[in-house]
Amino acid sequence: MIVIVSVLFLSACGKTNFKAESKETIDAVKETLNEKAKKTNKTSGNINFYLPFGYEILEESPNNIILKNGSKQYILFNNPQENKVSDVVYKSTVAQNKDLDINQQFKKNNQFGYLIIKKLEEDMNEMTIGIGGTKITTLIKTSSLKNEAAVMTQIVKSVVNEK
Repeated sequence: MIVIVSVLFLSACGKTNFKAESKETIDAVKETLNEKAKKTNKTSGNINFYLPFGYEILEESPNNIILKNGSKQYILFNNPQENKVSDVVYKSTVAQNKDLDINQQFKKNNQFGYLIIKKLEEDMNEMTIGIGGTKITTLIKTSSLKNEAAVMTQIVKSVVNEK
């Protein structure tokens, strides 16, 4: 009986934790989207972007850049044909993912931003943050959603396509 009650209690705590953390994550993305874009400090192909200290480029292809920070990896996708108000990349991302736990859109300041989170396992999530034709995706623990979201939004917001 004690084991059953413990399992129920722990699973309830996990759901509350995700709910609280995802609300804070939405707020962090919204706040970062309203900030001025960080100055670009990296170039890959025809795009320039900001990469925080500790992050490095692992692999590059025309539309995808694999980034690494410690043991975490990120995929930065850029479609240079789409501007910052386009919803094409967002719509295709949502169409590929069913049962999303968070699907938040932000339309302001001549940009279309979005946050998508899909719970995968007990404490792991797939998080995608995008603006127009650019998005970044990673696998992340629930407890790190808010902090990672702010940094990921800074990276996406900074992307500039060379003409």
